[in-house]
Amino acid sequence: MQIQINTDSSIKGSEGLAAHVSGVVAGALDRFTGRVSRVEVHLSDENGDKTRPDDKKCLLEARIDGRSPSVVSHNANTVDEAVAGATHKMQRVLDTTFAKLASHR
Repeated sequence: MQIQINTDSSIKGSEGLAAHVSGVVAGALDRFTGRVSRVEVHLSDENGDKTRPDDKKCLLEARIDGRSPSVVSHNANTVDEAVAGATHKMQRVLDTTFAKLASHR
């Protein structure tokens, strides 16, 4: 599974951040390897320089062969919390998607 990290101008992208986020996403979605070809991670700070509650956003887009992408997002106080929340939501979406596909076969 390929993981692509994208950040907006307010989030400082670094190799350390990319490695951490990739590790969290890969660990959480590991059981879907082979069925999900790519996961795009979009990190943003919705209020820029202003500090507000829940202003960090993580949007995950999972590419499943032959289907439309599955997309979830989560807002939180920190990037780590936003990534954790979004990966948890994506686990549930993918579990549901693959369960429905299995029941139609």
